[in-house]
Amino acid sequence: MQRTRSFVSCAARVPSTTRSYAISVKPPKPLPGKKMPRVFKDKKAFQYNWYSRILRANTTSPILLLHHDDFTAQRLRKLRGDIATAAEKTQPSLSSPLPLSPATSTPAQATLTVVRTSIFGAALRDLPGINLAEAELMINNTPGQFAVLSLSSLHPPQLGAILRAMDRSVPPKQPKTEEEIKQELEEKNADPAQPGRRMKRVRQVRIPGLKLMGAIVENRILLPNNVQEVSKLPSLDTIRAQIVGLLSAPAAQLAAILSEASGGRLARTLEGLKKGLEEESSGPGSQ
Repeated sequence: MQRTRSFVSCAARVPSTTRSYAISVKPPKPLPGKKMPRVFKDKKAFQYNWYSRILRANTTSPILLLHHDDFTAQRLRKLRGDIATAAEKTQPSLSSPLPLSPATSTPAQATLTVVRTSIFGAALRDLPGINLAEAELMINNTPGQFAVLSLSSLHPPQLGAILRAMDRSVPPKQPKTEEEIKQELEEKNADPAQPGRRMKRVRQVRIPGLKLMGAIVENRILLPNNVQEVSKLPSLDTIRAQIVGLLSAPAAQLAAILSEASGGRLARTLEGLKKGLEEESSGPGSQ
């Protein structure tokens, strides 16, 4: 009896994020006896409010939606460490015309949050200003486990460094060849080496997988290819320097012309041009 109770208690502690459900942004179907809109309670209400706060912060903190599978707790901690290291190496500039308070002088780190698909779908559906058709296209009815990566700000070099760090930490899975599939089927259907004896349990080697589904920036949905293009853009400081250079170029050219005119170089140039025109007009072809 004690063994049965301990087994039931252990099974109850299995996290709900292991369910292979897809994130749904479609309006829920009304059920008989249920009130609409749906109101979450207890743990689900906490998760709904938590996910809603993360999503509503996308106007200042971009959000990456990730699909993951076969991750252990230790492997997930390593992924978080790799992301934090990449984010620290490419911190955005804190230069600002306004003084920064101590609370905002240190930017927040990139935060990876594993989400529950059903509750996250409800929070995403209730996000004001979101295009649900584009959100559904981003999710693409993909079942499995999902996570949300919140960045401190939209800093393209930092975004590119994080994407590269995730690719190095979790290389894409290679598709199985026909020979590997055939070998697995043969091993599965083969007779045991010692019939009648209990087979030795072999721990399965779990190869984690990670896939970028898209991003949410200022309530706009970006697909993976658009996220990659944004990560290749220059930083805000570089864009500012380019704008300042474009604005200051005409003034610099005007200052150069005025300096030449003050030194008499412009007058000599015009005088030489005048003589050249006079020589051409007095030449043999002018008669």
